[in-house]
Amino acid sequence: MHAYQYPQKKMNSLDITTVEKPHAVCIPYPAQGHITPMLKLAKVLHFKGFHITFVNTEFNHKRLLKSRGADSLNGFPSFRFETIPDGLPESDVDATQDTPTLCESLRKTCLVPFRNLLAKLNHSRHVPPVSCIVSDGVMSFTLIASEELGIPEVFFWTISACGLLCYLHNGQLVKKGLVPLKDSSYMTNGYLETAIDWLPGIKEILLRDFPSFFRTIDPHDIMLQVLQEECGRAKHASAIILNTFEALEHDVLEALSSMLPPVYPIGPLTLLLNHVTDEDLKTIGSNLWKEDRECLKWLDTNEPKSVIYVNFGSITVMTNHQLIEFAWGLANSGKTFLWVIRPDLVDENTILPYEFVLETKDRGQLSGWCPQEEVLAHPAIGGFLTHSGWNSTIESLCNGVPMICWPFFAEQPTNCRFCCKEWGVGMQIEGDVTRDRVERLVRELMEGQKGKELTMKALEWKKLAEDATILKEGSSFLNYDNMVRQVLLSDNLKST
Repeated sequence: MHAYQYPQKKMNSLDITTVEKPHAVCIPYPAQGHITPMLKLAKVLHFKGFHITFVNTEFNHKRLLKSRGADSLNGFPSFRFETIPDGLPESDVDATQDTPTLCESLRKTCLVPFRNLLAKLNHSRHVPPVSCIVSDGVMSFTLIASEELGIPEVFFWTISACGLLCYLHNGQLVKKGLVPLKDSSYMTNGYLETAIDWLPGIKEILLRDFPSFFRTIDPHDIMLQVLQEECGRAKHASAIILNTFEALEHDVLEALSSMLPPVYPIGPLTLLLNHVTDEDLKTIGSNLWKEDRECLKWLDTNEPKSVIYVNFGSITVMTNHQLIEFAWGLANSGKTFLWVIRPDLVDENTILPYEFVLETKDRGQLSGWCPQEEVLAHPAIGGFLTHSGWNSTIESLCNGVPMICWPFFAEQPTNCRFCCKEWGVGMQIEGDVTRDRVERLVRELMEGQKGKELTMKALEWKKLAEDATILKEGSSFLNYDNMVRQVLLSDNLKST
């Protein structure tokens, strides 16, 4: 029995009954990659018998209404949406907010409105009293409110376990003089190739594989301060939830179990949702951009495993030059592709070359945003060119799709390193983006021997992910059930 498992007894169903309906307040960090997994978790909690209050910022609430329709967040009597301000000036920009600015504002301004929201809920005749809080790991100000109310709070870190482990060693990197960097030359002089062999749970990792927030020359960098504060508070949560599974990150999870409160790997949440049969819940979505579903019809016209899917997530911003190099790399590969180019992907106004559009008109499909999980599950998809965000990575593994990795920021370099060197499911674009590199990797992934090997490994991980979540004796299924009973319902059970 591993240290991070807390088995009590096997359950035949996710359903539970309690004397009083439990009420979970779920609050994600206000960005696409955090809202999506938190909403999945909220749905499985609701199916298990919880009343759910899902808390978005006012900015993202408006974006969701714009993308999904004016009535899309009306919810149901036992699944409701509320908002709090993020402390930033009002804006109608349809784009992800600046991460450091947003983090700084959230930690300084959101506790009071969150407290007020909890008070409003507890004084309402229409909902049960708040019995627990499920907070994003980087929204730790909520811990103060839960302590004031005397209710359990779990932190849901929506990142990989390996990414979290690296963040937790921020202080050690600073103490050893590795971070911050001495000057900007350390970005290019080979310093980032320094091997780190003292990290528990990871045999060896290069400094460049650590989260990008550590690549700063400013000792007072906002993100270094935010991460130190958030990771410090993680130790005071009632429990930690991760959207991963034991077979995938076993050694890292073992290391985390000695550093944190009880750690429950309950993923992939995409697959855990298979237990939820409530059709109404499926109508509640989280995409902040309007989905283009026509791309699914286009995929229907293609042969199995013939299309490479290209999507760099919700935050990545590239230069016009990088966009052009990716475009011609895809064109020159001769492969069919589906490429998501969201409105704010490029940091300047740009138009794809007419020659590129002409060259690929019969084998290329461009989209502004798409239902990614449905795309990755489509039989026509044979590979994924990705930024290595955790949602994209775990969703790709769920569908047995191998990856070409181009990490952009945060813990994406860490995810990339594990995909390529530990899990055997990816190849990295090393160095600058050039059309030749993109072409070569796309060809290798889609038709080469290396691509076949990566696909076989990805399919093995898919099977292990299904075993963990879909089977009633699966590790993630049991971890989820035990987390609910032993942590979120602990007060309720004591009263029965």
